[in-house]
Amino acid sequence: MYRFYGLAARLRQNFGKRVQKVPLDFGFSCPNRDGNISTKGCIFCNPLGSGSGMHSQSTPIPEQWDFWTKKFTRLYNAKLFLAYLQSYTNTYGTLEQVKCAFDQLRDLPGLAGICIGTRPDCIDAEKLQLIKDLNLKETWLELGLQSSNDTTLALINRGHDAKCFADAVILADSYGIEVCAHVIAGLPGESKKDFIATVEFINSLPVSGIKLHNLYISQGTPLQEMYDRGEFTPFSMEEYLDMLETAVSILRTDIVVHRLNADPAPGELVAPDWIEHKRNVQNAIDMMFENNDLWQGCAREDSPTSPPEWFGPDHLPPGRKRKI
Repeated sequence: MYRFYGLAARLRQNFGKRVQKVPLDFGFSCPNRDGNISTKGCIFCNPLGSGSGMHSQSTPIPEQWDFWTKKFTRLYNAKLFLAYLQSYTNTYGTLEQVKCAFDQLRDLPGLAGICIGTRPDCIDAEKLQLIKDLNLKETWLELGLQSSNDTTLALINRGHDAKCFADAVILADSYGIEVCAHVIAGLPGESKKDFIATVEFINSLPVSGIKLHNLYISQGTPLQEMYDRGEFTPFSMEEYLDMLETAVSILRTDIVVHRLNADPAPGELVAPDWIEHKRNVQNAIDMMFENNDLWQGCAREDSPTSPPEWFGPDHLPPGRKRKI
């Protein structure tokens, strides 16, 4: 029984086979690091950015693509791929700079779609049109929200407010581009109530996907400095599972779950230790679903009495047609 609408199921529904994400590093910067908004970045953000770091090694995009697709073909027999623009803010720059980056994607073999990691304050109509013009069968705009609480957003140095995120989602929806929202449980000063309010905020918007993260402390971040001074204590795994259970139970059933927990890179993690044991965390989440008879949206007034059939890879949500 599938208890949530996962990205893997969504991709199999659309393509009939496994589709693998490929991290691509275009070398984009971030307005929260280059001085446009701030030079410090978000307090939790790894100074090196998320992703492969291949741009810093002067690896061209076709070579990055070739490296990862060969690896994933060997490991998983994957034949179709999503280009995942992961590091920093991948719509930050002039329209011409963004177009030049996107044009490098057009002839990549096996390209089935794209996931673009960016900020809500780096989205406008012209850039959304560039994304739409790629005309790919699967297109995701991954927007960091983290919290719907403006006080928290200021504390973590996001450099935008919740309304900015909402406006970006509505604009993307007007172009037919699906948004995956990134949210974090356990931010400084926040309670379970704050995190659940963020999930309800997501529910109220035309958001199509979500990544749920548990906050962890990375090396070389302002959050590490807070931790070292004794000003911040990260949540335990039990506390995170409690928050996750409630969040999933109220999440709209049409929202695709891209992630349920954070996954730090090797050598990145300062605390808490339990996050480092990825398999243990995943097993605990699986047990949470099974032992509590939990499924996505089960606490909603419009919830079905059992998990919807489209949570699995062989069915489509009502009103959707197979793309190929």
